[in-house]
Amino acid sequence: MSWEDGVRKVVPYVPGEQPKRAGIIKLNTNENPYPPAPGVKKALEGLCYERMRLYPDPESGELVEALAAYYGLSEKQVFVGVGSDDVLALAFLTFFNKEKPILFPDITYSFYDVWADLFRIPFQRIPLDETFRILPEDYIGRECGGIVIANPNAPTGVALPLSEVEKIISANRDVVVIVDEAYVDFGAESALPLLERYENLLVVQTFSKSRAMAGMRIGFAFGNEKLIGYLLDGRFSFNSYPMNRPALAAGAAAVRDDAYFREICDKIIRTRERVKQELGRLGFTFADSRTNFVFAAHEKMPAKEIFEALKEKGVYVRYFAKPRIENYLRITIGTDEEMDQMLFVLREYLEKSIY
Repeated sequence: MSWEDGVRKVVPYVPGEQPKRAGIIKLNTNENPYPPAPGVKKALEGLCYERMRLYPDPESGELVEALAAYYGLSEKQVFVGVGSDDVLALAFLTFFNKEKPILFPDITYSFYDVWADLFRIPFQRIPLDETFRILPEDYIGRECGGIVIANPNAPTGVALPLSEVEKIISANRDVVVIVDEAYVDFGAESALPLLERYENLLVVQTFSKSRAMAGMRIGFAFGNEKLIGYLLDGRFSFNSYPMNRPALAAGAAAVRDDAYFREICDKIIRTRERVKQELGRLGFTFADSRTNFVFAAHEKMPAKEIFEALKEKGVYVRYFAKPRIENYLRITIGTDEEMDQMLFVLREYLEKSIY
């Protein structure tokens, strides 16, 4: 016998590479290329460092109030955490305890199976169709302990219409359905309007993408009061002070600056649509992305070779050596200048390699 016999062993999630050297065009972790709202800077500058000796508000009141007001919900319908990963992990722990497998797509956010393994939750991967779409009928009539879908999905970028999402929720009222909307602000439909009709729905979003605050780690969830109450019970049994003072102040300031939020989302969407056209001209195929990235495969060149060629030139994109997607690259949308440089390097490499 060994002390290692009592260790809970899991295969961890592997995040995108964070290069240390300067001058990199970093398009591999879906960060926002623009700074947070100006109000965030003011909020952080206005913090009293002497108050850092005090615990933050355990109920995260300032941030919860701002989110509830912005989305037109009761404060009792709002939950916040340290990034959407924290929110999702706690939701797995709280809601998936039926000893039946939870369902999620075979190609999706690769943290889902990590949490399921960590918490000893049985799970079943449901294959996407050949166009990388989630088919609602695949989630209907199955015995399960819960369902998790990312909409838009990652890393594919494909979004389901709200009517299709509702089919899944409606057919599974006896389990919690989590809709992970990390990328919803880039052109997809949110499931928020469905909250009034379905008490088994939890909608999860993040500040990391559309609100340009990945470094602050703020995530949030919406649901009916009973659902959020259970989530809070789990939270306070795990960590009574999840959100620090800077995060609460900065998050609330970001929510209040709606004009800036919409401005940077619109910029990214415009750049994305232009880049899609350019990638198509270079021989790439991809699904119609509704995110801040494009998931693309080249008709002649292997993705791994393109990935390595770009990296050599200081352009980082994401490559997944996984079944069904090993010939795809996930390219985050940066500024117009960054994307022009990426396209220049890509065009130069393809011209040399193919012709």
